[in-house]
Amino acid sequence: MKKQYSFLLLSVLLIPILLGWTLIDNKWMVEEQNGYSLYYTAMDKQNIIEYTIYFQVGKTTVEEFFQSPFKNNFSIYIHPSRSSLDSTWQKDWNMPDFKSQCWMVASGVSNKLDIISPKKWDSLACEHSYTDSIKTQHLITHELVHVFHGQQNKSPDFSNVTGIDWFVEGLAVYTSGQCDSIRISEVKKALSENNIPETLDEFWTGNLKYGLSGTVVWYLDEKFGREKLISLLKFNTIQELLNALNTTESEIIYGWKESLKNL
Repeated sequence: MKKQYSFLLLSVLLIPILLGWTLIDNKWMVEEQNGYSLYYTAMDKQNIIEYTIYFQVGKTTVEEFFQSPFKNNFSIYIHPSRSSLDSTWQKDWNMPDFKSQCWMVASGVSNKLDIISPKKWDSLACEHSYTDSIKTQHLITHELVHVFHGQQNKSPDFSNVTGIDWFVEGLAVYTSGQCDSIRISEVKKALSENNIPETLDEFWTGNLKYGLSGTVVWYLDEKFGREKLISLLKFNTIQELLNALNTTESEIIYGWKESLKNL
């Protein structure tokens, strides 16, 4: 009986190896990709090839935009449930009681991207649908921008930034393609109605925050050039950013308004 039990136990332990899986902490499996490690659970084994295409397209888009590869390798965790994602955020953010809102499905910092399994979005999230492949790609690319940015920034997880939330998020919106014609038209409408925030810090607020922040980063790219825009990634305060551009907040907002009128 003991020999039979030992044989059965050995067989169970060998199954993941025979299937090419690596078990991490009795839950995660990992596959090494080009520049990153992909962690997932058995539930997503059949989705990995499909998901990897999104990750690779996003990674390529980011590297082409910034004209440079990612500085360091990173990890991507595909969470099987919202509770799995929440438990990670609770630990990472030192917020044990944190519960994510329904639209929250992913986050990116210098060393990793955490994301709810995209095929689960329709049942576990609001405002996101996996069947919309364009928006799915944009969202994944958005978070990969944060990973790239975090690897360049003084604050790798953006926990120690001052007055540049609009830049951190606007950069991801602009680079990923989320600053589309619909968002631009909404911002132009608000501009025509003189309904624009007075400070850059307020750009990442309200219903228009994606369009506002994304278009102001577009303006910086157009005004100062891609090389200068890339040089801003290391700064974690608004004053450092303004000093590097040799300008003021009011000058940026004025120039942005004038450029937007011509779009």
